[in-house]
Amino acid sequence: MKEQQYILKKPETFNLKDIFECGQCFRWNEQEDGSYTGIWKENVVNIKKEGQDYVFTGICKNGNLEDEIHTYFDMDRNYEEIKEKLSHIDNYMKDSIQYGKGIRILNQDLWETIISFIISANNNIPRIKGIIERLSKAYGKPIEWNGKTYYTFPTPEELKNVTVEQYRALGLGFRDIRLYETTKMILEGKVNLKELEENPNTMEVRETLLTLSGVGPKVADCILLFSDLKRLEVFPIDVWVRRVMNDLYIKNEDETKVNKKQIEKIAKEKFGNLAGLAQQYLFYWRREA
Repeated sequence: MKEQQYILKKPETFNLKDIFECGQCFRWNEQEDGSYTGIWKENVVNIKKEGQDYVFTGICKNGNLEDEIHTYFDMDRNYEEIKEKLSHIDNYMKDSIQYGKGIRILNQDLWETIISFIISANNNIPRIKGIIERLSKAYGKPIEWNGKTYYTFPTPEELKNVTVEQYRALGLGFRDIRLYETTKMILEGKVNLKELEENPNTMEVRETLLTLSGVGPKVADCILLFSDLKRLEVFPIDVWVRRVMNDLYIKNEDETKVNKKQIEKIAKEKFGNLAGLAQQYLFYWRREA
Protein backbone atom coordinates (compact mmCIF):
# COMPACT_ATOMS: atom_id res chain seq x y z
CA MET A 1 0.00 0.00 0.00
CA LYS A 2 1.27 3.43 -0.96
CA GLU A 3 1.63 6.13 1.68
CA GLN A 4 -0.80 9.02 1.34
CA GLN A 5 -1.11 12.46 2.87
CA TYR A 6 -4.17 14.61 3.44
CA ILE A 7 -4.31 18.09 5.00
CA LEU A 8 -7.45 19.15 6.86
CA LYS A 9 -7.49 22.94 6.61
CA LYS A 10 -8.53 24.93 9.71
CA PRO A 11 -11.30 22.54 10.80
CA GLU A 12 -13.99 23.61 13.22
CA THR A 13 -14.53 21.28 16.20
CA PHE A 14 -11.38 19.21 15.85
CA ASN A 15 -8.80 18.63 18.59
CA LEU A 16 -6.72 15.46 18.82
CA LYS A 17 -6.62 15.21 22.62
CA ASP A 18 -10.36 15.90 22.94
CA ILE A 19 -11.22 13.27 20.32
CA PHE A 20 -8.84 10.51 21.39
CA GLU A 21 -8.78 10.96 25.18
CA CYS A 22 -12.53 11.30 25.86
CA GLY A 23 -13.03 7.55 26.38
CA GLN A 24 -14.60 6.60 23.05
CA CYS A 25 -11.67 4.75 21.40
CA PHE A 26 -8.67 2.63 22.36
CA ARG A 27 -6.35 2.31 19.36
CA TRP A 28 -4.92 5.82 19.14
CA ASN A 29 -1.69 6.67 20.93
CA GLU A 30 0.03 9.99 21.49
CA GLN A 31 3.59 10.21 20.11
CA GLU A 32 6.56 12.11 21.54
CA ASP A 33 5.95 15.04 19.18
CA GLY A 34 2.31 15.43 20.29
CA SER A 35 0.89 13.79 17.18
CA TYR A 36 -1.35 10.70 17.38
CA THR A 37 -0.97 7.42 15.51
CA GLY A 38 -3.84 4.98 15.23
CA ILE A 39 -5.39 2.15 13.28
CA TRP A 40 -8.98 1.66 12.17
CA LYS A 41 -10.20 -0.98 9.72
CA GLU A 42 -7.12 -1.43 7.49
CA ASN A 43 -5.87 2.14 7.77
CA VAL A 44 -2.80 3.21 9.75
CA VAL A 45 -2.49 6.97 10.14
CA ASN A 46 -0.47 9.58 11.99
CA ILE A 47 -2.13 12.96 12.62
CA LYS A 48 -0.07 16.02 13.40
CA LYS A 49 -1.22 19.58 14.02
CA GLU A 50 0.68 22.16 11.99
CA GLY A 51 -0.48 25.70 12.68
CA GLN A 52 -4.27 25.60 12.36
CA ASP A 53 -4.21 22.61 10.00
CA TYR A 54 -4.02 18.86 10.62
CA VAL A 55 -1.74 16.67 8.51
CA PHE A 56 -2.82 13.03 8.08
CA THR A 57 -0.07 10.68 6.85
CA GLY A 58 -0.48 6.94 6.44
CA ILE A 59 -1.73 4.04 4.40
CA CYS A 60 -5.26 3.17 3.38
CA LYS A 61 -6.44 -0.23 2.14
CA ASN A 62 -9.39 1.22 0.19
CA GLY A 63 -7.20 3.64 -1.71
CA ASN A 64 -8.67 7.01 -0.72
CA LEU A 65 -7.41 8.27 2.63
CA GLU A 66 -9.42 11.52 2.44
CA ASP A 67 -12.73 9.62 2.09
CA GLU A 68 -11.88 7.29 4.98
CA ILE A 69 -10.97 10.23 7.21
CA HIS A 70 -14.13 12.11 6.26
CA THR A 71 -16.32 9.15 7.25
CA TYR A 72 -14.43 8.06 10.36
CA PHE A 73 -14.24 11.56 11.87
CA ASP A 74 -17.93 12.28 11.19
CA MET A 75 -17.06 15.32 9.09
CA ASP A 76 -20.54 15.66 7.58
CA ARG A 77 -22.04 16.56 10.96
CA ASN A 78 -22.23 20.21 12.02
CA TYR A 79 -20.76 20.14 15.53
CA GLU A 80 -20.68 23.93 15.76
CA GLU A 81 -24.46 23.96 15.43
CA ILE A 82 -24.81 21.18 18.00
CA LYS A 83 -22.55 22.97 20.51
CA GLU A 84 -24.48 26.19 20.06
CA LYS A 85 -27.75 24.39 20.75
CA LEU A 86 -26.46 22.53 23.83
CA SER A 87 -24.72 25.63 25.23
CA HIS A 88 -28.07 27.36 25.63
CA ILE A 89 -29.35 24.65 28.01
CA ASP A 90 -27.44 25.89 31.06
CA ASN A 91 -24.04 27.19 32.21
CA TYR A 92 -22.84 23.71 33.22
CA MET A 93 -23.32 22.50 29.67
CA LYS A 94 -21.72 25.67 28.32
CA ASP A 95 -18.63 25.19 30.51
CA SER A 96 -18.26 21.50 29.65
CA ILE A 97 -18.48 22.27 25.92
CA GLN A 98 -15.87 24.98 26.26
CA TYR A 99 -13.54 22.44 27.93
CA GLY A 100 -14.06 19.70 25.31
CA LYS A 101 -14.84 21.91 22.32
CA GLY A 102 -12.77 19.78 19.94
CA ILE A 103 -14.65 16.50 20.54
CA ARG A 104 -16.02 14.63 17.54
CA ILE A 105 -17.76 11.26 17.93
CA LEU A 106 -15.99 8.74 15.70
CA ASN A 107 -17.74 6.35 13.33
CA GLN A 108 -16.05 3.16 14.53
CA ASP A 109 -16.56 -0.33 13.15
CA LEU A 110 -19.53 -1.94 14.92
CA TRP A 111 -17.86 -5.30 15.54
CA GLU A 112 -14.69 -3.74 16.95
CA THR A 113 -16.75 -1.41 19.16
CA ILE A 114 -18.80 -4.32 20.57
CA ILE A 115 -15.70 -6.28 21.57
CA SER A 116 -13.78 -3.21 22.77
CA PHE A 117 -16.54 -2.16 25.16
CA ILE A 118 -17.07 -5.70 26.45
CA ILE A 119 -13.35 -5.58 27.30
CA SER A 120 -13.86 -2.14 28.92
CA ALA A 121 -16.23 -3.46 31.63
CA ASN A 122 -14.74 -2.79 35.10
CA ASN A 123 -11.43 -1.94 33.49
CA ASN A 124 -9.09 1.04 33.07
CA ILE A 125 -8.02 2.59 29.78
CA PRO A 126 -4.31 1.54 29.77
CA ARG A 127 -5.33 -2.08 30.47
CA ILE A 128 -8.14 -2.01 27.86
CA LYS A 129 -5.69 -0.70 25.26
CA GLY A 130 -3.15 -3.39 26.16
CA ILE A 131 -5.70 -6.22 25.85
CA ILE A 132 -6.98 -4.94 22.49
CA GLU A 133 -3.42 -4.61 21.19
CA ARG A 134 -2.54 -8.19 22.24
CA LEU A 135 -5.79 -9.51 20.73
CA SER A 136 -5.06 -7.74 17.43
CA LYS A 137 -1.43 -8.87 17.35
CA ALA A 138 -2.43 -12.49 18.02
CA TYR A 139 -5.34 -12.77 15.56
CA GLY A 140 -5.47 -9.70 13.29
CA LYS A 141 -3.62 -9.05 10.02
CA PRO A 142 -0.21 -7.34 10.04
CA ILE A 143 0.27 -4.02 8.24
CA GLU A 144 3.78 -2.70 7.69
CA TRP A 145 4.23 1.07 7.70
CA ASN A 146 7.04 3.45 8.46
CA GLY A 147 9.32 0.71 9.81
CA LYS A 148 6.72 -0.67 12.22
CA THR A 149 4.19 -3.50 12.19
CA TYR A 150 0.59 -2.70 13.09
CA TYR A 151 -2.31 -5.14 13.38
CA THR A 152 -5.92 -4.90 12.29
CA PHE A 153 -8.67 -5.69 14.76
CA PRO A 154 -9.59 -9.38 14.21
CA THR A 155 -12.86 -10.21 12.46
CA PRO A 156 -15.34 -12.75 13.91
CA GLU A 157 -14.03 -15.26 11.33
CA GLU A 158 -10.46 -14.71 12.49
CA LEU A 159 -11.56 -15.47 16.06
CA LYS A 160 -13.70 -18.51 15.27
CA ASN A 161 -11.19 -21.08 16.59
CA VAL A 162 -9.96 -19.11 19.60
CA THR A 163 -10.65 -20.85 22.91
CA VAL A 164 -11.61 -19.36 26.26
CA GLU A 165 -8.17 -20.36 27.54
CA GLN A 166 -6.44 -18.49 24.70
CA TYR A 167 -8.47 -15.36 25.51
CA ARG A 168 -7.52 -15.75 29.15
CA ALA A 169 -3.84 -15.85 28.20
CA LEU A 170 -4.24 -12.36 26.73
CA GLY A 171 -5.19 -11.03 30.18
CA LEU A 172 -8.95 -10.77 29.63
CA GLY A 173 -9.86 -12.11 33.06
CA PHE A 174 -13.60 -12.76 33.55
CA ARG A 175 -14.25 -11.27 30.08
CA ASP A 176 -12.72 -14.29 28.30
CA ILE A 177 -15.98 -16.27 28.22
CA ARG A 178 -17.86 -13.11 27.14
CA LEU A 179 -15.70 -12.66 24.04
CA TYR A 180 -15.93 -16.36 23.22
CA GLU A 181 -19.73 -16.44 23.53
CA THR A 182 -20.36 -13.18 21.68
CA THR A 183 -18.10 -14.21 18.79
CA LYS A 184 -19.95 -17.51 18.56
CA MET A 185 -23.34 -15.73 18.52
CA ILE A 186 -22.22 -13.51 15.63
CA LEU A 187 -20.74 -16.43 13.65
CA GLU A 188 -23.91 -18.49 14.15
CA GLY A 189 -26.07 -15.60 12.93
CA LYS A 190 -27.95 -15.19 16.21
CA VAL A 191 -27.18 -11.48 15.93
CA ASN A 192 -26.77 -9.95 12.47
CA LEU A 193 -24.56 -6.85 12.54
CA LYS A 194 -25.68 -5.63 9.13
CA GLU A 195 -29.33 -5.77 10.24
CA LEU A 196 -28.46 -3.72 13.32
CA GLU A 197 -26.83 -1.07 11.15
CA GLU A 198 -29.91 -0.92 8.91
CA ASN A 199 -32.50 -0.84 11.71
CA PRO A 200 -33.57 2.77 12.47
CA ASN A 201 -35.28 1.78 15.75
CA THR A 202 -32.72 2.50 18.47
CA MET A 203 -34.58 0.63 21.21
CA GLU A 204 -34.86 -2.52 19.06
CA VAL A 205 -31.14 -2.37 18.28
CA ARG A 206 -30.37 -1.85 21.97
CA GLU A 207 -32.48 -4.87 22.98
CA THR A 208 -30.60 -7.00 20.45
CA LEU A 209 -27.23 -5.78 21.70
CA LEU A 210 -28.27 -6.71 25.25
CA THR A 211 -28.59 -10.36 24.17
CA LEU A 212 -24.83 -10.48 23.53
CA SER A 213 -22.68 -11.97 26.27
CA GLY A 214 -21.00 -9.25 28.32
CA VAL A 215 -23.23 -6.44 27.03
CA GLY A 216 -25.18 -4.68 29.77
CA PRO A 217 -27.03 -1.34 29.51
CA LYS A 218 -23.94 0.88 29.76
CA VAL A 219 -21.93 -1.15 27.24
CA ALA A 220 -24.93 -1.30 24.88
CA ASP A 221 -25.26 2.50 25.01
CA CYS A 222 -21.54 2.98 24.38
CA ILE A 223 -21.81 0.72 21.32
CA LEU A 224 -24.84 2.66 20.07
CA LEU A 225 -23.06 5.99 20.49
CA PHE A 226 -19.46 5.29 19.53
CA SER A 227 -19.85 2.85 16.63
CA ASP A 228 -21.05 3.61 13.13
CA LEU A 229 -24.58 2.99 14.47
CA LYS A 230 -24.21 6.61 15.71
CA ARG A 231 -27.35 6.96 17.88
CA LEU A 232 -26.76 10.37 19.48
CA GLU A 233 -29.85 10.15 21.68
CA VAL A 234 -28.45 7.46 24.01
CA PHE A 235 -26.85 8.45 27.34
CA PRO A 236 -24.26 5.94 28.66
CA ILE A 237 -24.05 6.05 32.45
CA ASP A 238 -20.92 5.09 34.36
CA VAL A 239 -19.56 6.22 37.73
CA TRP A 240 -18.27 9.54 36.32
CA VAL A 241 -21.55 10.36 34.58
CA ARG A 242 -23.58 9.48 37.67
CA ARG A 243 -21.30 11.71 39.73
CA VAL A 244 -21.51 14.73 37.44
CA MET A 245 -25.27 14.39 36.94
CA ASN A 246 -25.80 14.15 40.69
CA ASP A 247 -23.46 17.06 41.47
CA LEU A 248 -25.03 19.35 38.88
CA TYR A 249 -28.70 18.39 38.71
CA ILE A 250 -29.87 15.83 41.29
CA LYS A 251 -27.84 16.86 44.37
CA ASN A 252 -28.41 13.75 46.48
CA GLU A 253 -26.07 13.68 49.49
CA ASP A 254 -25.54 9.96 48.91
CA GLU A 255 -24.42 9.58 45.31
CA THR A 256 -24.84 5.79 45.44
CA LYS A 257 -28.60 6.23 45.89
CA VAL A 258 -28.95 7.99 42.53
CA ASN A 259 -30.48 5.51 40.10
CA LYS A 260 -30.15 5.32 36.33
CA LYS A 261 -33.82 6.06 35.69
CA GLN A 262 -33.48 9.43 37.43
CA ILE A 263 -30.44 10.27 35.32
CA GLU A 264 -32.01 9.07 32.07
CA LYS A 265 -35.17 11.12 32.74
CA ILE A 266 -33.16 14.31 33.29
CA ALA A 267 -30.94 13.60 30.26
CA LYS A 268 -33.95 13.09 28.00
CA GLU A 269 -35.72 16.22 29.27
CA LYS A 270 -32.67 18.49 29.10
CA PHE A 271 -30.70 17.19 26.13
CA GLY A 272 -33.25 15.36 23.96
CA ASN A 273 -31.84 13.67 20.86
CA LEU A 274 -28.37 15.13 21.56
CA ALA A 275 -28.04 13.39 24.95
CA GLY A 276 -25.06 11.30 23.82
CA LEU A 277 -23.02 14.34 22.89
CA ALA A 278 -24.03 16.12 26.11
CA GLN A 279 -22.83 13.04 28.00
CA GLN A 280 -19.45 13.18 26.29
CA TYR A 281 -18.89 16.84 27.12
CA LEU A 282 -19.94 16.35 30.76
CA PHE A 283 -17.96 13.11 31.17
CA TYR A 284 -14.76 14.52 29.66
CA TRP A 285 -15.02 17.80 31.59
CA ARG A 286 -15.59 16.10 34.94
CA ARG A 287 -12.97 13.38 34.48
CA GLU A 288 -10.21 15.57 33.03
CA ALA A 289 -10.80 18.92 34.72
